[in-house]
Amino acid sequence: MSLITEAKKGNLTEEMKLVAADEGVEPEFVRRGLANGRIVIPVSPYRYTKPCGIGKGLRTKVNASIGTSSDIVDIDMEIEKARVAEATGADTLMELSTGGDFYEIRKKVIDSTTLSVGSVPLYQAFIEAIRKYGSAVDMKEDELFNITAEQAKLGTNFMAIHTGINLLTVERLKKQGRFGGLCSRGGAFMTAWMLHNEKENPLYSEFDYLLEIMKEHEVTLSMGNGMRAGAVHDSTDRAQIQELIMNSELSDRAHEAGVQTIVEGPGHIPIDEIDANVKLMKRLSGEKPFYMLGPLVTDIAPGYDHIVAAIGASISSASGADFICYVTPAEHLALPNIEDVRQGVITARIAAHIGDMVKNNDRERDLNMGRARRDLQWGRMFELAIDPAHAKSVRDSRSPADEEACTMCGNYCALKIVKQSFNFER
Repeated sequence: MSLITEAKKGNLTEEMKLVAADEGVEPEFVRRGLANGRIVIPVSPYRYTKPCGIGKGLRTKVNASIGTSSDIVDIDMEIEKARVAEATGADTLMELSTGGDFYEIRKKVIDSTTLSVGSVPLYQAFIEAIRKYGSAVDMKEDELFNITAEQAKLGTNFMAIHTGINLLTVERLKKQGRFGGLCSRGGAFMTAWMLHNEKENPLYSEFDYLLEIMKEHEVTLSMGNGMRAGAVHDSTDRAQIQELIMNSELSDRAHEAGVQTIVEGPGHIPIDEIDANVKLMKRLSGEKPFYMLGPLVTDIAPGYDHIVAAIGASISSASGADFICYVTPAEHLALPNIEDVRQGVITARIAAHIGDMVKNNDRERDLNMGRARRDLQWGRMFELAIDPAHAKSVRDSRSPADEEACTMCGNYCALKIVKQSFNFER
């Protein structure tokens, strides 16, 4: 029986109780959120995962994406990336390999983590078609659904499925054109397949069959954003909005069928359009959990796109986004390495927290940090830091003569100067 079914019957499951305890809310709040589709908890009947609640009224969650490419296939590195992502505080993981033995890689990554793991079955289906037939457009529809079920049986918790790309969406894209092209790999594969075969997207035309697979294996359906903008000048265009409309309608059908559902959002958006995108998505989807891919707020900072995305993600979270996908410094340049993953997770966690300070009025940790700084309590400051080990290592690398102060101000620390004359305790 699915979590949605249990929630609608009024039953509190262990997953609901654990999420409630982690979030500091009542279990009944989580149950109601699941019942009305505003919260999801990605699970799997095939393995244990640490329950992670995503949705309205909960902390903004961070996803870390890893996976091989056609140029670099190093399974040990991907396993280490998964471990580093979990250790650094990622809430979920997406395994998005496009090179090597898909089954072996995904199984080993899943076995290496207790996080919920997501995937995009469409990648594997099209790449295997290229290997088998010589062309992605020769993929057979049954192969796509069979691979979806196969990945589910490995213990995959959620899947990005490109359901909102249909003939109408593609026609809108053709009419309007784009400055930055089509950046979604899944969107590119499926669009090429549809145009070549002159057929509807099977994930759309056979949506009820897809739901049967999702429900049988208790997989959370993440409505993929195949028409997302790959350049800020393409943001919030007609193709993107058309896909959002389709995904919002399909997400209602999924929830009614007992399948937990997330709706994905666009990737490159200027700052002044973020709030509108989040509110539009929430309104159209009936407040389903919103998974924001970034977003990147400028296109001219390769090598620093983790910072660019953090700016966008913090605004998205503050506006109501529930789930953000990290971006690493290697975005647009290369396959991320282990250090890229670490930096990506930390930067995204900072952005999520900044958003939660507004969205959930979650400011207690910052209040405690302010007090600790006022009182020059260095141990307490490290405890409260997003990355305690890094904060301590920076201070230790430039140790001050006066242990109360730091080498930034040395003998002229403002806090220390006034400490003897004022009592600021609050």
